[in-house]
Amino acid sequence: MAQLSVIAKLTAKAGRRDELVDKLRALVAVTESEPGTLVYSLSVSSSEPDVIWFFELYPDQEALAAHSGSEGMKAAGAAMGDLLGGAPELHLCELVVAKGLPG
Repeated sequence: MAQLSVIAKLTAKAGRRDELVDKLRALVAVTESEPGTLVYSLSVSSSEPDVIWFFELYPDQEALAAHSGSEGMKAAGAAMGDLLGGAPELHLCELVVAKGLPG
């Protein structure tokens, strides 16, 4: 079975991206203790000032479900609610090939 990746786009309310990034740093730290979360990467857009991107990698659906239902995700949802400018865009994918990622 192919590894699962998630590409997520979060858009902060105008001018609040840095506040949102600060809240999301805690979520990234929590994933260190999730054995099924292989990669959890936060980036900010260089062309859209309020956009944040995540790249996530999981070995299987069970690991993704464990992360999605984790206490860390629940806390992050509560912490970032008033900073988001809309619903996150989530793209679920199957990893085909990559350099530098566990595989």
